[in-house]
Amino acid sequence: MNTTPSRTTTPSTTTPPAGATDPAEGSADAVTEEATAKDSPAKDPAPEDTTGTPADAADTATAPDDLAGQSDDDDVDGDDDALEPDPFDEARHGVGAGAAAVVSAALGVVALTGAWTGRVAAERETLIGQIQTAGGGSAAQQISEIYGDAWHTTALVNGVFAVLALLVGVFVLVRPAFGAPSERPQPTWIRAVALAGVALGVLGVLISAGMYFDLFVSLPTAGTPAGG
Repeated sequence: MNTTPSRTTTPSTTTPPAGATDPAEGSADAVTEEATAKDSPAKDPAPEDTTGTPADAADTATAPDDLAGQSDDDDVDGDDDALEPDPFDEARHGVGAGAAAVVSAALGVVALTGAWTGRVAAERETLIGQIQTAGGGSAAQQISEIYGDAWHTTALVNGVFAVLALLVGVFVLVRPAFGAPSERPQPTWIRAVALAGVALGVLGVLISAGMYFDLFVSLPTAGTPAGG
């Protein structure tokens, strides 16, 4: 008979060697990492929201610049509208020069065709000549006093009109070269009419000079009496 008391054997807990991991702990770590991986996508949008805030701030910062640019464009458009020529100013531009050009041409026509002032002056000279030769006088004297003086007076009056037409036309043509410079050039029709006035004035001066000095037609002469 065995008198040795029986021993109760207990499972010995052996310490795993270094570098070895407990299967339970490994599974727990795997579960923790998996849970962390599942939670991380849900937490990612938060940084995106935080990163989106500077973009919104940048958009907000650029908005006043856009408004400022629009206001500048509006100002530029307003300046363009202000710089557009006024139709009334365009209509008034060159009115004085145009009127002077028309006057020059009209004076040139009068110088060539004659005016009522020339006829009145000629009739006056004729009357004066008749009065002076009423008491007697030679035929040559009567021709000179009655006809020649009236002829010369008509030529002189027409010459005055021709000189006025020439001066006014030249003034219209040379006016842009003097005084304050104009932003707009002189209209073409004004220069054309002024040139016509100058041409008529020159022609009138030449004809009047020929009439006054008897270059075209000489005064008639009295013939010698047959008995003399």
